[in-house]
Amino acid sequence: MKVLIVDDHAVVRQGVTRLISQIPDVVTFEAETSADALAVLRTEEPDVVVLDINLGGSSGLELLQRIKAEGHSAAVVMFSMYSDPHYAMRALRAGASAYVSKSASIDELVTAIKKVAAGEKYVEQELAKELAFTAIDQTDPMQQLTNRETEILRLLGEGKSLSEIASTFGIAYKTVANACSRLKEKLGLDRTADLIRISVENRTR
Repeated sequence: MKVLIVDDHAVVRQGVTRLISQIPDVVTFEAETSADALAVLRTEEPDVVVLDINLGGSSGLELLQRIKAEGHSAAVVMFSMYSDPHYAMRALRAGASAYVSKSASIDELVTAIKKVAAGEKYVEQELAKELAFTAIDQTDPMQQLTNRETEILRLLGEGKSLSEIASTFGIAYKTVANACSRLKEKLGLDRTADLIRISVENRTR
């Protein structure tokens, strides 16, 4: 089984590589950026991709969509710092086969890799029950956000300015400002400060 680990932090990539290399018959590859990951996907055709939701200068969710759009057969395990059912739901809807937070045990990540390689789905145990309730709650406005709006909200919660967010995605400042206006409208908020508060609350709860 070929496994590609995509994370912008070398320590994380190397640590995950060492741990999953213990799985019998596993060959691992590493990528730091979306471009590197796509290059490995095209040349090595891995069976599983372990993908960080935040790649520094780009979005793991957008890379996930690109992987699916290009028709790669690899199953994707989103490996995220966010233990949040909203991010898990969005990743699964975008085509991920599993979602595991970085606070979960390494055994859960190994289980997720084995499950998706066998064609199954997997969500870490701590998130699974909460995710079920989130799926039932169709009135939750967070579920109405696009992937780009979700990423902008996340970056606001990390203290990024609108200019920094625009630079991260390579888009115009006005585009980010307009997205923030739509976010406030969808979430029933008046100020950007409220968006930041909502982002932090969803990340830390």
